Amino acid sequence: MMNDVILCYALVIGLAIPLGLYMAHSLGDGRKAPLESFFLPIESGIYRLAGVDAQRTMTWQTYAWAVAKLHIVLVLLAWGVFMAQGWLPLNPDRIPGMSWDTALHTAVSFATNTNQQHYSGQAQLSYMSQTFAIVTLQFITPATGLAVLLAIARVLLKKPSSTTASDVKGAVVDVGNYYRDLMRTLVRVMLPVATLVALLLTWQGVPGTYQGAQTVQPLDSTVTTTQHIPLGPVASMVAIKQLGTNGGGWYGPNSSVPLENPTPLSNVIETVSLLLFPVALLVAIGVMTGRRRLMMGIGAVMLAFSLASTTAMIVSEKMPNAAFEGLAIAGSPNMEGKEVRFGPEMSALWASWTTQTSNGSVNAMHDSFNPLGGAVTLMDMFVNVTFGGIGVGLIGYLLYLMLAAFVGSLMIGRAPELLGKPLETREMRWISLAILAQPLIILGLTALTVAFPALAGTSNPAFHGLSQVLYEYTSAFANNGSGFEGLGDGTPWWNLTCVIALLVGRFLPMLAPLAVAAWLAGKRTAPAGRGSLDMDSGAFVGLTAGVIVIINLLGFLPVLVLGPVAEQLTLGL
Repeated sequence: MMNDVILCYALVIGLAIPLGLYMAHSLGDGRKAPLESFFLPIESGIYRLAGVDAQRTMTWQTYAWAVAKLHIVLVLLAWGVFMAQGWLPLNPDRIPGMSWDTALHTAVSFATNTNQQHYSGQAQLSYMSQTFAIVTLQFITPATGLAVLLAIARVLLKKPSSTTASDVKGAVVDVGNYYRDLMRTLVRVMLPVATLVALLLTWQGVPGTYQGAQTVQPLDSTVTTTQHIPLGPVASMVAIKQLGTNGGGWYGPNSSVPLENPTPLSNVIETVSLLLFPVALLVAIGVMTGRRRLMMGIGAVMLAFSLASTTAMIVSEKMPNAAFEGLAIAGSPNMEGKEVRFGPEMSALWASWTTQTSNGSVNAMHDSFNPLGGAVTLMDMFVNVTFGGIGVGLIGYLLYLMLAAFVGSLMIGRAPELLGKPLETREMRWISLAILAQPLIILGLTALTVAFPALAGTSNPAFHGLSQVLYEYTSAFANNGSGFEGLGDGTPWWNLTCVIALLVGRFLPMLAPLAVAAWLAGKRTAPAGRGSLDMDSGAFVGLTAGVIVIINLLGFLPVLVLGPVAEQLTLGL
């Protein structure tokens, strides 16, 4: 099984490099993209139908408002579809509409690239809801994260060839066009790759049909009852749920269900898909901006965090489960909540990668992991930049890089600067707010919920009960979507409080760096000197990694001690 883990890392790196080069040429400015003559007419037709001008330049405010307007419309449409699905077509199993609060939570969850599910997929969503609401959002929301990253890279990271208009005081900074960035990402990158993965999964046996659920007779002749097997266009949804760092499954138990993940090969395909785009983006941004060394340094930090997380997770799940002490299987790896066909190593790898990104899909139940494994998943989501979600993972890393530049400049006795641009009060205020919002929202909502046990709905007492609540709000803010199942989260309290965490956790860490990048781009660039910080140096790479670790330990170590660490100590493992 360890060979499978190594194979998955090798496949991600091997596939991400050519994909990243293709993305750089397809999404970059001022160059002829591959298959331009094929994609351009499609994009132009969609622009005309939508009535948008894809050539209009945008300031950061206009860009952010375009993002907000589209997502408001998407949330309202999806909210209506979920509540009205009982009267809409493509509902062969006659599933009724959702309650208003669950429908709102679901709409916001999928519109924020989180896919946190307070419902059971195949039992509570019609084909209309799954196909035209869920899958649509699963394409548009990761594409939005990538689009905002392109805008930030365009004005902050791209190496200037000469003095530009942004070097003139008071110049308006053009960050690009949101609709153009979004459409190119969807048409040229996400749809072709998702189509290929969907075909591979269909080949492996994942359903792809609009037929209703099938009633079958079990093979065991002694069983007289029939079995009801829900189907649907599952393969297309699973492909984008994995590639788009989405995570919301067609079936309630997600990719632990054989119909959603039937074979060892399908498991490898879905596992590799978790990291494919986030890693490819490092290559793409490095090529597009000319800052290859900076992206290699960022990639090295992300890979180091990833290996540490994955190693700790595998060690945790190869340890015995304390609940089996004294039984015949005592001393065996922890197989509670896992598929035997995947084993502890591949289950641990998936859990590690799905929380290193903002994916959140599962092929094993995280609530059944040993306490150390639960702590690793939580820490992955606290950090949230170990690759992270499509676009937003690298954006989040740039936030920490800005903070590290501020700290590093002060340490060497210079005025704070980033890439020759002065970091002043306005920029640092928004950088700090974007970083500190995470502990404020997560810990605040966790404390409020555990103070009223009737609201919490935990299925476990003491330390693990706290971990269940903490995990749910962390998953919402980190736009992850996975959960410690067993939590009674289908209530108005959970739905509405998670909506707050979903919205703040998605848009503040994504749009605040866009504003900071535009403000910095509007300032004059100071020439590099002997005392300038070298962003490509090993020392600065280490400083940034240290800032990431320290900030998250300071914010969350106490609650980790009260939750999974205390639980681990009480088990004596």
